[in-house]
Amino acid sequence: MSEDEGASSAPLDFIRQRVADDVAAGKHGGRVQTRFPPEPNGYLHIGHAKSICLNFGIAAEFGGRCNLRFDDTNPLAEDTEYVESIKEDVRWLGFQWDGPEYYASDYFTALYEMAERLILAGKAYVCSLNVDQVRQYRGSWNSPGQDSPDRGRSIEENLDLFRRMKAGEFPDGMYTLRAKIDMASPNMNLRDPALYRIRHAHHHRTGDQWCIYPNYDFAHGQSDSLEGITHSICTLEFEDHRPLYEWFLEALEIHQPQQIEFARLNLTNTVMSKRRLLELVKTGRVSGWDDPRMPTICGLRRRGYSPQAIRQFCTSIGVTKFNSTTPMARLEEALRHDLNESAPRAMAVLEPLKVVIENLPAEVSETRSAANHPAKPEMGTREIVFGREIYIERADFMEEAPKSFFRLKPGGEVRLRFAYVIKCHEVVKDPQTGEIIELRCTYDPETSGGKTPDGRKVKGTIHWVSAATAVDAEVRLYENLLLVESLAEVAEGEDWKDQLNPGSLRVLQGCKVEPSLAGAAVGQNYQFERNGYFCLDARDSGAERLVFNRSVSLREASDKG
Repeated sequence: MSEDEGASSAPLDFIRQRVADDVAAGKHGGRVQTRFPPEPNGYLHIGHAKSICLNFGIAAEFGGRCNLRFDDTNPLAEDTEYVESIKEDVRWLGFQWDGPEYYASDYFTALYEMAERLILAGKAYVCSLNVDQVRQYRGSWNSPGQDSPDRGRSIEENLDLFRRMKAGEFPDGMYTLRAKIDMASPNMNLRDPALYRIRHAHHHRTGDQWCIYPNYDFAHGQSDSLEGITHSICTLEFEDHRPLYEWFLEALEIHQPQQIEFARLNLTNTVMSKRRLLELVKTGRVSGWDDPRMPTICGLRRRGYSPQAIRQFCTSIGVTKFNSTTPMARLEEALRHDLNESAPRAMAVLEPLKVVIENLPAEVSETRSAANHPAKPEMGTREIVFGREIYIERADFMEEAPKSFFRLKPGGEVRLRFAYVIKCHEVVKDPQTGEIIELRCTYDPETSGGKTPDGRKVKGTIHWVSAATAVDAEVRLYENLLLVESLAEVAEGEDWKDQLNPGSLRVLQGCKVEPSLAGAAVGQNYQFERNGYFCLDARDSGAERLVFNRSVSLREASDKG
């Protein structure tokens, strides 16, 4: 990890400090092994990126190992498509797991045997209560639960029923295997939680071999133990599950990893729930999991986010025990910081207005040299053509302009980036609509590069492209997915999807870009001068079609001049 990504002498966060203390004390023989254990029931989002950076980062910093393990215990929701997307996202972020990827389904036989051991030890029983009855018997935060009528079954009967569950004798929901812990515990997770449920469903890896599947709380800790994980790093919602995690490990007398919880990443103005993201995909509110408005890693990648920017963002927000919400602006600022250094510059006119340079003959053109980056000469230059007809941004001309408007106006002058000072003499309008369709201007040949030898002041500088060499493009501008900062603001009973921002996507057709962009490559970001940072769309662009996504706007949003 580079110094700008947090590997310098900054103080350790509480998780790294805990790991450092364990290593110094020789716990687990000084060994560090973490894991990233996503459920393959959807695509990863920016919140998962924080966990990826934390788990893989800690393993690297302490000379340890990090496993990638798929928590595939729910065959109704999981798919190989999600498995492959998760592997791609982890690699794209710059990490590689140690050894092969692992799956909870690798341990189905071992987990089943552990469940039988709990039954034989009198610590688990088969329960016939349905979901509603279990909820009723569990009690509330203010009152203890009641024992299931089946809690007193004999070990022999429990073992027989559990084996018959495995053999497929019973329909879904008829029985569950529950741990026998404490129905009066103040921690609801310890009130005889379910270990196994019957589910006659095809699994993406094990096929129809199993019709009973372990619950997450039972599979998670034992999978960690089987892999020799030393530090099981989870988000804060699992803090109340830690006593159960430890109870299983102690009851089974197996290797005990240390579970440590941290606050999950919450971002403003977006959706951070896989269930809701899936709803957006299924209802067609977005074009797919990789829609650039989505906070998914593949959506951010398609929008033009770099892995360096995401890693830097995850480092900058830190690791805490306190739930909070991070402004989207911080993620955007991390991308600006990265792209300001790495993105070559180019000129693109998003809403073109034709300008005719009247004192430049049609047959005359001039090739100008433009730096690809103002502060990095090593990035080279490109050639642009200045000719009689050019395009400027429609917003860079105002017919009745206030004094504070330093762009082009009737009788006014403005600098053209890398070219000359021009002056507007005539405004041509559509006789039917009154819309401005063309400007007639002259250029001052003594102002090459925008210099004014006579000392007159020309305050504004605008970008442009040559009409003769411009390439047509489609440009997509993105805004926040949600109108509200948090869905917690949505009143009970209201549809959260009513808070989707109708202006989250704006598509501009007929944009004009300089010819160097005709060879743009997927994954390469550009700064379109004065318009923001853009990248070629990975899905919709092709040999005959250029589509650019705006990754993020520039800081200076108030005045382009």
